[in-house]
Order: sequence, then C-alpha cells, then structure tokens
Amino acid sequence: MASGSETVSVLDQHGIIRPTPAAEPYADRALAVPLQQRVGFLRDMVTTRAFDVAAANLQRQGHLALWVPSYGQEAAQVGSARAARSQDTIFPAYREHAVAMVRGLDPMAIVRLLRGITHGGWDPAVNGNFRLYTLVIGSQTLHATGYAMGIQLDGATATGDPDHDEAVMVYFGDGATAQGDTNEALVFAASYATPQVFFIQNNHWAISVPVERQSRVPLAQRASGFGMPGVRVDGNDVLATYAVTGMLLDDARAGRGPALIEALTYRIGAHTSSDDPTKYRSEDELERWQERDPIVRLRHHLESEGVGIEVFDAIDAEGADLAADVRRRTLELTEPPTSTMFEHVYSEPHPVTDAQHRWLTQYEASFGSDS
Repeated sequence: MASGSETVSVLDQHGIIRPTPAAEPYADRALAVPLQQRVGFLRDMVTTRAFDVAAANLQRQGHLALWVPSYGQEAAQVGSARAARSQDTIFPAYREHAVAMVRGLDPMAIVRLLRGITHGGWDPAVNGNFRLYTLVIGSQTLHATGYAMGIQLDGATATGDPDHDEAVMVYFGDGATAQGDTNEALVFAASYATPQVFFIQNNHWAISVPVERQSRVPLAQRASGFGMPGVRVDGNDVLATYAVTGMLLDDARAGRGPALIEALTYRIGAHTSSDDPTKYRSEDELERWQERDPIVRLRHHLESEGVGIEVFDAIDAEGADLAADVRRRTLELTEPPTSTMFEHVYSEPHPVTDAQHRWLTQYEASFGSDS
C-alpha cells in the first residue's frame, strides 16, 4: 500500500496508461474496469460539469442565493462514488454534486437548497443513502463516524457477506482537516475500527489559504498518526480513484477498519460564488491545473481505446440537455408556503410549533389584501 507520500496514478495527464510505482496494488483493479464502464465515468463527469456551469450561470443571474462549484473535481467524485456499493452510506460536505447524481439524487434538490427554498430537501433512504449537504465545516465527519459505529453495533458489517455488508464514506476538503471535529472523528474511527473511508478532496485551497500552510506533510500521512492506512491518489485520474476507493471500502466492509484517502485535485472555479480567487492565486497555477483537466484526460484515454466521436457527441448532447432542463425547471420554481418552516421541526405535531404557525397566519392575514 502507498505510504501516503507517493501518489497512486494509472493514467498520466495525457490519458496514457502509465501506472506509478505506488499504483502497483491497485493497477489491476483499475485496468479491469470494462470499456463501457469507463465511458459511463465520462458521462457522469460531463453531465456533472454541464449542471455545474448551468447552476453557476443561474446564480449570476439572480436565481440562486449561492453556488458552490465542483468544476475540476469530477474524477475524484465520480471515481469514488462509483466504487461504493448501493448499501453504503455517503456523507457529503457541500460540493459533492457528482456524488449526489451518481447516487440518484435529482440535481434540482441541490438547486432548491442553494436557492434557499428548502432546509435540505431530500430523503437519503430514497436517494442512494446519500445524506444531506453539510455547510458546517467538518461536522459531517463526526456524523459519519457515529453512523459507522451504529452499523457495527447493528451487525450490518463484517459478516462475511460482501453483497450485504455496509460501509460509510465521508467527503471533506483539505481545509476541514484543520477542524477539531474531523480530528475527533478520526480518533473515534480508529479506536472503534469503524467500517469507514475518509475521503479528502485536496483541491489545494481552503478558501484563500493554501494547503501547504495548514499541513507541512501530505495529508494522507496524517492517517498513520491515528492508526489507520492513508493513501494519496491522483484525484484527476478517475480509474486510480475508483480502484483505491473500491479496495479500501472492501476492507472496511470486511472488518479491517477505517482508512483515509487524499485525492489530489484542483478547484478550477471559486470556492463559492461569493469568492474571488484572483485575489489569492496566480494565473500560472490555474493554467497548470487546467492542463490536467480530468475530463480531457479520460477522453484522450477513451479515444486511444477506440471510442468513436459519435459517443462523445452523444455524451455532450446529454450534458447540454441536462443543463437546459435544470435551467427551465429553476425558472419555474415558486416560493414555498410559510407553513413548510413548521412542518418538520418535530417528527410529530407539537403544540408550540402549531401555535407559532397559527400566530404567523393571523399576523399575515392582518395586513389584508391590496384591494
């Protein structure tokens, strides 16, 4: 297994199969992915980016309160999400749009959240066990670890039946590694040998703070201090990410404890639509990472494998159709009734919220009609 300082990569930045020495335990698994599944990875990545660009434009035009781009991080998300099994539970941060879509979430649920007309808006039980977005940095790592401890206590993992054994994967960024919650989660996970994978998307910037200011060593090396394996993978290589994540999730389900993945990628866009990255990073740095675009890399690889232009055109058209559909449905959104803020505060009707709802209804009615 890679030490945490060496990077696992199977495809170089031009899409050529060129495994690094650290990829030796994972290369066979990566290269065993059928060609049609690799094409599916590209479809996931292209449609996610089309959605991302459409949503960013909608925010700029005043239709969303905020947008959190995932542009450039598609391979890290698609590779890891496709490696998870249907019974696994996923805890995202707030940038995991590709993971959400892979797990079956309608992207409009994300739009409604960032438009500010829902408190979360989806049921994980009917959306691939994909939990709600978490905007409090790092707090989802504790949620994930507690959940992983729970499935352990329920006997839902490490039974020897890989088709039913469960695992948990939690996503967070390099900035979240500096949060106390994340470190507490790692302590508990190691102490209780939870069936869990911690997935860091190291996109090099915690808003305006570079990762090297937070960590003097590769983030994957921190795992050994907590007593778990840590693997650094090229997060712009979807095949390497898929193989590493799949192997560590298999280990987690089999009762071999937690692991940490550091996926090296890059945030091409802003941290959020309220951020201006030109204030803190150079154009040269941005251009270097644009040359490593994960979609271009995978497309070059598929071209070398004989995939024809008609396949790429169909995928691009699918992405354009999704973007147009998201735009149309966003423009059709209406404001929710005020009653929704009272409906799910408690699991059962509650006299306090009922009284508050009645008061608000009477207050609004006291203004009368415009006529």
